[in-house]
Amino acid sequence: MSNVEQLKTVKFYSGEETPLEMHKVRVVQKLNLLPVEERKKAIFEAGFNTFLLQNQDVFLDMLTDSGTNAMSDNQIAAMSVADDSYAGSASYTKLEKAVSEVFNQKYFLPVHQGRAAEHIISQVFVKKGMVVPMNYHFTTTMAHIQLAGGTVAEIFTDEALKIKSDFPFKGNMDIDKLNNIIDEWGADKVAYIRLEAGTNLIGGQPFSMQNLREVSAIAKKHGIKLLMDTSLINENLYFIKTREEGYKDKPLKEILHEMLSYTDFSYFSGRKVSCTRGGGICTNIHEIYMQMRDLVPLFEGFLTYGGMSVREIEAMAVGLYETLDFNVISHSPSFIKYLVEALDKKGIPVITPAGGLGCHLDAGQFLSHLPQEQYPAGALAGALFIASGIRGMERGTISSIRDENGKDIPADVELLRLAFPRRVFTLSQIKYVEDRVQWLYDNRHLVGGLEWVEEPPVLRFFVGKLRPIGDWAEKLQAKFREDFGDSL
Repeated sequence: MSNVEQLKTVKFYSGEETPLEMHKVRVVQKLNLLPVEERKKAIFEAGFNTFLLQNQDVFLDMLTDSGTNAMSDNQIAAMSVADDSYAGSASYTKLEKAVSEVFNQKYFLPVHQGRAAEHIISQVFVKKGMVVPMNYHFTTTMAHIQLAGGTVAEIFTDEALKIKSDFPFKGNMDIDKLNNIIDEWGADKVAYIRLEAGTNLIGGQPFSMQNLREVSAIAKKHGIKLLMDTSLINENLYFIKTREEGYKDKPLKEILHEMLSYTDFSYFSGRKVSCTRGGGICTNIHEIYMQMRDLVPLFEGFLTYGGMSVREIEAMAVGLYETLDFNVISHSPSFIKYLVEALDKKGIPVITPAGGLGCHLDAGQFLSHLPQEQYPAGALAGALFIASGIRGMERGTISSIRDENGKDIPADVELLRLAFPRRVFTLSQIKYVEDRVQWLYDNRHLVGGLEWVEEPPVLRFFVGKLRPIGDWAEKLQAKFREDFGDSL
């Protein structure tokens, strides 16, 4: 086993378990921590939507890991040798080779980002009256399927929505429910089965190789395609290696190849999997490749760039190889585990076990005095920004939709996601997060709900605006000043 594939544990003399960065920081970017009064003003101007905050007003940006991961020195160096050819670029040839070697996939279609892949896949394979079973939906995935006339059927396990759990693979698909869906709809009405690695909306929770194997067998039995969203494959790969019996001593490349061998095709957001902007669709089946190929020049760009710059293509190729470096894929999960366990010990409601992507606060319990129709996850996001300058992402009912009668469809869980971009934050910054979350939890009774001011009809969480119900934001600011004085 090579050095980068070994599971590293470093014991401190004090006995404390502390994540250790296996990299050094050589390029820094200045941060800005505004006074609490200015933070409150900024969140009001953003309509209590953290997507609309200006980055100059944010101290720690934990909104997402999409496009915010730190590139390696090798990725930055690769960008300087990009081939700017419109067609037949040598940079694209490097990317094709990386896809072949890392994912063991023969055919590759480049796109400008993950949701572009979802658009093409939905346009080709989803017809009106079809269903797409999945372990859990993602917002843009569901929107593309529904726009194509399809229905999403979420068939997650009973463990998936439990806030506090020690079940290691809460992203598993329920096999009995999958069989029932196929029996109910008929195999010809199942567009494809979708498995999302590191289920985004329920806490970055992985599926197991055993579950993937079982889903694949059912798909093959009924002649149904199996699609995998590999955007968070790094974290899912990490958890299979560290949590699943029989994989601890297997090389990452071997595990990854086994995962992809059970699928018919896959897609990814480069913003997540390779720390670059862009994305792609992968398959070993020529017929599937040909069904989608001609839509890439129509919607994205030519087949050798797909809407990406060649500089990003060069960096993506390197980033895919770094997926096989255990130090790279373990960084975020180890930091997330540190924060999750620290908050859990304090009695603060967080999703356990710690997953990938981020630390997820359970806003439903955190602000148990608020009904879902007052958007507790959104209120918690706004309150945390006022208290700390930390920008998280609401993953609750604001991120949901309305039914045909105009009523909110309540989210299964009300979460505030604090994302961990790879190799971006230091441990002292994470300790700051821990401290401010604890202060807010101790003063949670001050936080009130939100109501809409401007509500877009589609993907409202991106650009919609809300306002506090009552004057709770002012009371929260006053309490902060009382407790912290002149401190930021």
